[in-house]
Amino acid sequence: MVFPLPLAYKDRIRRVEGVTRVSYGNWFGGIYLDRKNFFANFAVEPPTYLDLYPEFVLPPEERLAFLRDRKGAVAGKKLAERFRWKTGDVIPLQGTIFPGNWEFVLRGIYRGRDENVDETQFFFHWDYLNEALKKSAPARADRVGFYLIGVDHPNHASPVARAIDQLFRNSLAETLTETEKAFTLAFVSMSEAILVAIQAVSFVVLGIIAAVAANTMSMAVRERAWEYAVLKTLGFGGRHIAGLILGESLLISLTGCLLGMAVTFPAAYAFRKMVPMYLPVFRVEAETLYLDLIASFAVGVVSAALPAWRAVKVRIAEGLRRAG
Repeated sequence: MVFPLPLAYKDRIRRVEGVTRVSYGNWFGGIYLDRKNFFANFAVEPPTYLDLYPEFVLPPEERLAFLRDRKGAVAGKKLAERFRWKTGDVIPLQGTIFPGNWEFVLRGIYRGRDENVDETQFFFHWDYLNEALKKSAPARADRVGFYLIGVDHPNHASPVARAIDQLFRNSLAETLTETEKAFTLAFVSMSEAILVAIQAVSFVVLGIIAAVAANTMSMAVRERAWEYAVLKTLGFGGRHIAGLILGESLLISLTGCLLGMAVTFPAAYAFRKMVPMYLPVFRVEAETLYLDLIASFAVGVVSAALPAWRAVKVRIAEGLRRAG
């Protein structure tokens, strides 16, 4: 997903029309004590990185302490709570991509400005990493894994991306510039097979629910054949009978839907607490609730269709005989 790029690209990118700010960094991939303690950790250029991410709220005194300390680091609130870190603690990381034992001083703990902000990240000074590489692996020094670019208007993101890629076309290190959302979706696409499997299972479950609901309504209609026959003798037409059956089916499906929606939020909260390192931001969108209601309505209608048609077609005499 990322390839080393020369540090010299920064100034050339900054001169592209529409670019307001440029930052850079590397995925560090360090391990804290044990491999199971996974969390995202990056080496970044602190001032510009924090400017590009105002949603990372850091107290002014902690921000200043971080900027002044070359070995300083910042962690998200959830990450700090997970390992019970506090400012001033020394955080050891075992390098994987960049071998060695690294120590950082926790100078700040940021919180998310919004609910969907990832509070499980850990980042430190890129210069600290680069200085160590100059001594241990000079060929890897002065190279970054990615550039972060701020533009003067969101609508200019695409033309700016094309201009940057054109600038480095046919060079030894070509670039692929895209929005943060597109970059995230590229990671998600790696798990496309899993997502497709989950969707397939969801449709199967939905089909089973519809089949069970249809069977329930069919049994209920057969048991009430005499009642529907009596209603017909009193002058109620097929529309009234079908309406009763459809209403009952919708009541059952929508009641189940509302109960499920009520349980969704505590279940999502519990799931988020169980796997904060893999899904730091996990919430139920309003769109999901709308889809729940639509699916429930569809199940109710489909489940009532055949039983209602049979009840309407049954003659009065036959319905009365079934009761006997």
